[in-house]
Amino acid sequence: MKGIDLNSSQVNVKVEDLVSIITPHYNNLTVLRDALDSVQNQTYSNYEHIIVDDDSLLEVKAELQKLIGNYPNIKLIFLDENRGAGHARNIGITAAQGRFIAFLDCDDMWEPAKLQIQIEYMIKNSVDLCYSEYHVMNSDGVVLNIRKIKSPLTYPGLLKTNSIGCLTAVYDTTRFGKVFMPTMRKRQDLGLWLKLAKLGAKIEGIHIPLARYRLAEHSLSSNKASAALFQWKLYRENEQLGIMKSLYYFGHYVFFALLKRV
Repeated sequence: MKGIDLNSSQVNVKVEDLVSIITPHYNNLTVLRDALDSVQNQTYSNYEHIIVDDDSLLEVKAELQKLIGNYPNIKLIFLDENRGAGHARNIGITAAQGRFIAFLDCDDMWEPAKLQIQIEYMIKNSVDLCYSEYHVMNSDGVVLNIRKIKSPLTYPGLLKTNSIGCLTAVYDTTRFGKVFMPTMRKRQDLGLWLKLAKLGAKIEGIHIPLARYRLAEHSLSSNKASAALFQWKLYRENEQLGIMKSLYYFGHYVFFALLKRV
């Protein structure tokens, strides 16, 4: 995938290939505008952007409603109970009308040609789930490094390490229909990738950074102990692996986590 122009406007895809972008939101308007701008600046314009507010404060909901008036193609859904990002994403998947479903958290951003490159690649290569490398930023937006990926991926490979950043993932509903995230507080995105892998999805990544992931000091993603606990629960409860298989894959998970060091 070397040599791709991130600002290219040429892509041979059908106008009916609508992309549904799903963004969960909870009391985080300060960075949401960056995410909205990055979607509006996409060179691929056939999208709907579904923002699911996970029961933010009343004043935040009012400001959110004002904010989205400045952006096209947005559907806003308000939930009356806070149940976490995974549940909010599933509500978004239910409401989605597009062939393709993409995910973008409210504190992350996309490069301008992100959708264009991925949709073209998926159609040309019959890929069911596509992802990419991405930049890792601190809370001030300063890029720290590039998160590299492994590709292609299989079910056993995903159990060893998750190379798919949720902010880069796009899946095609053509073969398997809408597939939902498991109802767990964390690792629900990996749970979705595993579901698709078990269905026989073709899973491939693009080796250039197409998005920007923002590290939040006190976010769920920055809590390593919590992440390890949920990884173990994913093996035992969600995937129903035995003790020995769980230990085998958990050992790989720890090894690759140490390599990432972020």
